[in-house]
Formats: sequence, structure tokens, C-alpha cells
Amino acid sequence: MDKKQSRLRRATATRRKIHELRVHRLSVHRTNLHIYANIISPEGDRVLISASTLEPEVRQQLAGQQANGGNVSAAGLVGRRVAEKARAAGIELVAFDRSGFRYHGRVKALAEAAREAGLQF
Repeated sequence: MDKKQSRLRRATATRRKIHELRVHRLSVHRTNLHIYANIISPEGDRVLISASTLEPEVRQQLAGQQANGGNVSAAGLVGRRVAEKARAAGIELVAFDRSGFRYHGRVKALAEAAREAGLQF
């Protein structure tokens, strides 16, 4: 079993449990250069809200810090942005889906920033 298959195996168990809970899911995906966050409906059929380091507003803020999208400060920006969009759409309670990634570094920074901006997990 390679690294990607192991991560997806870990993600499957989490997603199965979240599906049983029937709540909105805050799903995180990271690559070496970027981080993405999506809020997915309880049915799991559509993305309601998304934010990433590819958005022009986020890229402008990162340009001022001379940073790229693959670091902790960028993850914090994305976390705050997705939380603000969710609160504007009336979503306050979500389940955190780390997609099999370890809860440290960028994933942890995104989660903590979303909590500080008002999302409850």
C-alpha cells in the first residue's frame, strides 16, 4: 500500500462517520503549493462553499507577506475565509474532515483559524 492509498483509507473511515452524523463537512485538501477547503452538504452531493490559496483575494494578501500558498500563514487565511463565507451562508456547525492528513502544520492552522472566525466543529 503506497502513501496515497493509506491516506485515502484513513479518510474513508472519517467520511463514513461524518455521513452518519448528517452534518455539513469541512473538507481540507493540501498539496505542496496550495491548500483547499470546501464545505460539503450533509448529503455529500455538492460543494456549498469553497476557499483556497488560488483565489485572487487570498493571493493578493499572500503577495504582501512574500509567501506562497503552501505555508501555515496561507492556511490560516484560507481557514478564516471559509469560515466567513460559511457564516454569511448561515452555516455555523460543521464536522472537520482532514482527508487523512495528519492534524498538524497547515491542516491544524486552517482548523484553528476557522474556529477563531466562528465555525464550530
